[in-house]
Amino acid sequence: MPRNHSERSKEARQLKRQKEDEEIQELNAQINDYPGNATRFFDLPITQPTKSALKNAHFTTLTDIQRQAIPEALKGRDILGAARTGSGKTLAFLVPLIENLYRRKWTQYDGLGALIISPTRELAIQTFETLVKVGRLHSFSAGLIIGGNNFKEERERLSRMNILVCTPGRLLQHIDQAINFDTSNLQMVILDEADRILDMGFKATLDAIIASLPKERQTLLFSATQTKSVRDLARLSLQNAEYIAVHENESSSTPENLNQFYLFCPLTEKLDILFGFIRTHLKNKSIVFLSSCKQVRFVFETFRRLRPGVPLMHLHGKQKQASRTEVTAKFTSSQNAILFCTDIVARGLDFPAVDWVVQLDTPEDVDTYIHRVGRTARFQRGGNALLLLLPSEEAFLNRLESKKISVERINIKEGKKTSIRK
Repeated sequence: MPRNHSERSKEARQLKRQKEDEEIQELNAQINDYPGNATRFFDLPITQPTKSALKNAHFTTLTDIQRQAIPEALKGRDILGAARTGSGKTLAFLVPLIENLYRRKWTQYDGLGALIISPTRELAIQTFETLVKVGRLHSFSAGLIIGGNNFKEERERLSRMNILVCTPGRLLQHIDQAINFDTSNLQMVILDEADRILDMGFKATLDAIIASLPKERQTLLFSATQTKSVRDLARLSLQNAEYIAVHENESSSTPENLNQFYLFCPLTEKLDILFGFIRTHLKNKSIVFLSSCKQVRFVFETFRRLRPGVPLMHLHGKQKQASRTEVTAKFTSSQNAILFCTDIVARGLDFPAVDWVVQLDTPEDVDTYIHRVGRTARFQRGGNALLLLLPSEEAFLNRLESKKISVERINIKEGKKTSIRK
């Protein structure tokens, strides 16, 4: 007797499940026996859909942090990862996250499987976009929850998400208020730029989040600087962690292919010098750091009226989320442009092909300096950085020297100066 359609489809499902089980067994065996010597994503013990998505997104060669962290994370180990900005930390946690959920046969009915916590909305958006690229051939659902978006709409989507990328304040708000927000099945927690999350005053928020999560889980904590508060956080949230540091023994805290300059100038001449710089670098893509939202707005509005001949943009924490997202996307796709910003941009954001980082205001500490200049000279590209110091700020050079950062002094020729005071 001919078999009916439902019998055939049942058999097909069984065969598919059997094939998946065999593939997962094979992957688990490869991970256990993995010698740890891969230089390309293709050589890692990961699924074909992930390899294909990485290849399509032009991710081929492993960076140091990826080569060391991914195999350990695939084995389910907790990781405390230290690597400076621009070293490829995002894929070091996204690849194992996708693979670990796949090997646990995670489906949309299993609820929330992984949580990624980022310090700023911009970094959360960028991480989410990379997750979509790398996980697009898998069937997981992923969501983004950040301040500035509609809380009610986010809350309705929560129960359907397998992976969430979020900022700490908004996440805690959902944990406290959303009835359908269930973390009891959570497998992985990733804290990205943990030092920055703590610097921004989120320690109490983070403690409250971690206290509400299941104890049995895998935690990956990535940080560019290993401060005391990061070590305390690691002690609270990691178990028998693998410590992976990739730049500890290097001669400098900043990338080798970064040219770093400084100049002394009186406060009254700062904007003249900046305008002269912009006029002589019209074919470049540059980021200019200032110390407050008000200054960013003032310089942006003033220079816009002067029409220097290159697109000008600005980014700071007091802008509405929609315009922050729009500016980030616009600057990312620009070839020549100037972005005036606060330190909201200093951490983790990856703008392609930035030629210059100009620090109009001296950063509050050396770590902030390192993060600011890390927006250029990323992933083996070259880059340049210029720091403007007031004569009274000369001591900052000693602090840079103590962190093995060498900066070269330059002077501006009198003939090159343009006064814009009028």
